[in-house]
Amino acid sequence: MAKIWVEAYGCSASFADSEMITGLVVNGGHTLAQNPSDADLNVVVTCSVKDATANKMIHRIKRLKNKPLVVAGCLPKAEMGTVEKFSPNASLLGPNSIGKTLEIIEFTLKGQKKIELEDSDISKVGLPKVRLNPAVGIVEIASGCMSECTFCQTKLSKGELQSFRIGDIVRQVRQEINDGCSEVWLTSTDNGCYGFDIGTDLPTLVDAVSEIEQDFMIRVGMMNPMYMPRIRNGLLESFESPKVFKFLHIPVQSGSNRVLKEMKRGHTAEVFRKSSELFRKKFEKFTISTDIIVGFPTETEDDFEQTLDLIGETRPDIINLSRYSARPGTKASLMEQIPVSEVMRRSKIVFDMANRISHERNQEWIGWEGEVLFDESSDGTIKGRNYAYKPVMVNSKVSIGQRSKVRITDAAKHGLYGQITS
Repeated sequence: MAKIWVEAYGCSASFADSEMITGLVVNGGHTLAQNPSDADLNVVVTCSVKDATANKMIHRIKRLKNKPLVVAGCLPKAEMGTVEKFSPNASLLGPNSIGKTLEIIEFTLKGQKKIELEDSDISKVGLPKVRLNPAVGIVEIASGCMSECTFCQTKLSKGELQSFRIGDIVRQVRQEINDGCSEVWLTSTDNGCYGFDIGTDLPTLVDAVSEIEQDFMIRVGMMNPMYMPRIRNGLLESFESPKVFKFLHIPVQSGSNRVLKEMKRGHTAEVFRKSSELFRKKFEKFTISTDIIVGFPTETEDDFEQTLDLIGETRPDIINLSRYSARPGTKASLMEQIPVSEVMRRSKIVFDMANRISHERNQEWIGWEGEVLFDESSDGTIKGRNYAYKPVMVNSKVSIGQRSKVRITDAAKHGLYGQITS
């Protein structure tokens, strides 16, 4: 039996994969190392969505390759050659091959390279796991997506949409709650198209999970805007449940319909605008999170101005900003690229605008009083979330999973500050 170190990067689905890999490791009789230097074998669960992220993955692979190494997740599936260039002896485990974890560890410990990149284990519901956060259960509801975005490697890594059955997901959620989780994340590559391949949809799933009798909160993960017109009315009703955080992550990427067409996003800026308007009209202080890419190869100055106009109109609470980077294997990587200096200029404008809007949106919460669920520990500080999934920090000593009434006294661009009142 060996000591295994597992580390993960990227989206919540990637972290869910790492929890399952760790669960299989422990169930297989191995122990978890406290750090990479203490391990007999290292596992890194990778992400490849951006150049900066991929470069970080390469750095970690180079640092960890002096011991037996398994590179898991999206990077080996999308860029096998890149991984092998920097660590020729590393074993490779795809995002839909997690059931092969123990087998690949056994081979790697013996000094034998093993590659398992085929989609052999699509359904991840019910696999053992060791949670990164004891208060949060991350439940994957599907693998793959239905999109063909010209800038994205995700389809290369995870393939076509394969939704998991509602009954299986509900059983998994029950298990998370019974294990002590007070919050559940429903996550996948794209929640918006969940169920389209098996005759159901996301609102139906959210309703089924909300009906579980225990006391817990649900965070509905990222959904692309292209599917919102099809499920929006149902979601508006599903979000009425007090168990559902009043929070949507809908990545618009650009305010220019011409650029969105070049990206093959399948939606218009108006879809995002309308969705933001409807959810905020129905629910008080609803949190909207979105993603913006600046410097897509065909983005003109006018296209960029349209993006700024859309941000100014919709005022998202959170903007995940990316400078476009050409990812190998994508159609956009073959296009003529915008000079880096211009991409950086546009990025700085959006960055400053996003920070200003986030601060102003958060200031609207000053004076609010209500329940906060403390669900996260970072650098020794425990923070919570209110009903709209706003981060809340308090001076009092609190514990993970605690619920307390808090009055908000101050706000910053990244969250709220308050005092416990009961």
